[in-house]
Amino acid sequence: MKTIVLKGDARVGSGKKATKALRSEGKVPCVVYGKNGNSHFGVYEYDFKNLVYTPNTYLVQLVLENGKKLAKLQDIQFHPVSEAIIHADFMEVSPDVPLTIAIPINVTGNAPGVRAGGKIMIKIRKLLVKGLIKDLPDAIEINVDKMEIGHNIRVSDVAIEGVELLDTKANSVVTCAATRASMSAATEAATGKK
Repeated sequence: MKTIVLKGDARVGSGKKATKALRSEGKVPCVVYGKNGNSHFGVYEYDFKNLVYTPNTYLVQLVLENGKKLAKLQDIQFHPVSEAIIHADFMEVSPDVPLTIAIPINVTGNAPGVRAGGKIMIKIRKLLVKGLIKDLPDAIEINVDKMEIGHNIRVSDVAIEGVELLDTKANSVVTCAATRASMSAATEAATGKK
């Protein structure tokens, strides 16, 4: 799984006044929860752009004054009006402990249903999975080469070696739906009209 590096500066205080001063410097107040205690720090808001504003999922290598920590972004809060990032929570992870994280879907192939006038619809953009970091893929590849109109690929049809999928097995991930054009073509073919 890919990792992004974020450099954090230690926070002096954690009250409203200290937080406001940190934000005035263009930094986001952050905390990382770990097995050896919590660390409070600040990261420049601009540094979050490749982590937050992307469909991909990344682990985060936090470079702090007391050392490096591998973590995942647990929660992020945005300002209700300006949508600026106002706080971020990280959870420290370990290579030998299973991790629960959402992995994006990547659809590949050419569906016969699309050639027949259908449309591929992605119902779930990310699947929740659990596994060791070494087993986690950057994206879950779903091949649609055999999908006809009306067919679905469900969570139960997806398998990743060494990784457990936590979403409901019956949920549809990708569907090949009929379009108006394909339905009218089918009606014309059935009635013999052009």
